[in-house]
Amino acid sequence: MAWLETVVCSSKKKVDARFLRILNAHQELKRRQDGCIAAWAARSVDGQPLFLVQSLYRSRKSLQEISKLVSIKMDSKYGSLESFMVGPPLVGIFEVDEDEFPKQFQN
Repeated sequence: MAWLETVVCSSKKKVDARFLRILNAHQELKRRQDGCIAAWAARSVDGQPLFLVQSLYRSRKSLQEISKLVSIKMDSKYGSLESFMVGPPLVGIFEVDEDEFPKQFQN
């Protein structure tokens, strides 16, 4: 079973474009790590500064190790993601069958 991390968050006004670029940089770093099956970020289609960030990992251990690495590398470069957000994010971690994900969504 794979582990799916899902985050829904809102950015402060006038930083949403930069926030999305930083989210995409985070996701790109995750995708380059062994243990990350796929990672992506998207902005709401209604123009609101609402974002969905999802990452699919091979295991709980991969999730923990990659999250720690990304936090160390990216926070030192861009600062904490929380500094861009209006409030706390909604975070969920789910166990999923990785065979359910089409191959084009996987590295």
